[in-house]
Amino acid sequence: MSARPLVLVVSPGDEIFRGYCLEQVAAAYDVVLLTAIEPSWERPFIVDHAVVDLSDPAALLAGGLALAERHDLAGVVTWDEFHLVPTARLARALDLSSPSAEVMRACRNKSVARTLFARHGVPSAASRKARTLLEADLATETLGYPAVIKPAAFAGAIGVIRVDGPEELPAAFAFASAGASRSREDTGVLVEEYLDGPEVSVECVTHRGVTTAVAVNRKHLGPAPYFDQIGHTVDATDPLLAQVAPAAAAAVKALGITDGVQHVEMRLVDGRPRLIEVNARVAGDMIGRLVRLATGIDLPKAAADLACGRTPDLTPTRSGAASIRMLYPASSGTLTARHINQPFAAHTPWLRQMQWIREIGEKLRLPPEGDLFTARAGFYIVTGRTTAEVTERLDTAADEITIATKADR
Repeated sequence: MSARPLVLVVSPGDEIFRGYCLEQVAAAYDVVLLTAIEPSWERPFIVDHAVVDLSDPAALLAGGLALAERHDLAGVVTWDEFHLVPTARLARALDLSSPSAEVMRACRNKSVARTLFARHGVPSAASRKARTLLEADLATETLGYPAVIKPAAFAGAIGVIRVDGPEELPAAFAFASAGASRSREDTGVLVEEYLDGPEVSVECVTHRGVTTAVAVNRKHLGPAPYFDQIGHTVDATDPLLAQVAPAAAAAVKALGITDGVQHVEMRLVDGRPRLIEVNARVAGDMIGRLVRLATGIDLPKAAADLACGRTPDLTPTRSGAASIRMLYPASSGTLTARHINQPFAAHTPWLRQMQWIREIGEKLRLPPEGDLFTARAGFYIVTGRTTAEVTERLDTAADEITIATKADR
């Protein structure tokens, strides 16, 4: 029998984008898994599992309780945005450390979060809920243009669009409504003030009500009017961290989070932080891996530590920079070529990962017809000493990569 604590991971995600999370947790804990399909790549990292319908909260709860009957669980954790609420409910049912389901629901619902930010004096965006196009039009009369139309409870910038005038509003409202319809929790749409400034995220760890901002991530966005995230950069010595950390901590406190890992998104308007949202989980898009490459801090392990009632070690062991760039085609169509110069890839140590996620012959769809799940062909990660160095290396690597699509008839 292993002497290591046992942690239950709910919904491990896909191997490409979330495999590192499970691997890093399994380096310190024995892991049992609650998953929607039979494990494959996960098997080397787990000691047991249960397959349930994760879209059914009652089935998720029952599956977790069944695993708890077989194992002495020390904690329950998920990095899946769409299972934060039922996972919190499961942890509370097992009398294990976790924020309440109500707190997780507030994080998931941007309208509720906005209300709490306002109540606690956290600078955010003015926001109105709109059930109809008429209500959206009335909201823009108050908020003005440009405005942002977005789902009240979704993720990945899906359904989020900027609108610059009333003539664009009908199409934008339809686009946001289509994204919102995919939510299991709230299919409403928000009309919000457009925050004009660079977008960043603050990667935070909260323990017993004290929030530590461990890294700031500078986001790189695709062309307007959409908000696709096409890259991220983390620099351990970024001076912006000290400036944005207090706002991130205030947002976490406003939502009532006392323990966990958070990905706090904001924009800098006239140099001052304005909150977008708090995601109560390890960030997606490999940001957690960037944090570790740049600082040495292990966010998935910290999440498991907190779920098990332990104090995470947030001591930086590295001081560098890391960046990811998503690979998008120039236009929608069928993927006809994807290639990287192999000698370059084999002899470039700072190219830490090159990953294709789509195969030749698959269709790639850019917004507005598609989203991040249909548009990306792959990604690559580079490291360096500074932001300037990784930016230069991103461009150097880009010259060695080819992506081509053929328009569909």
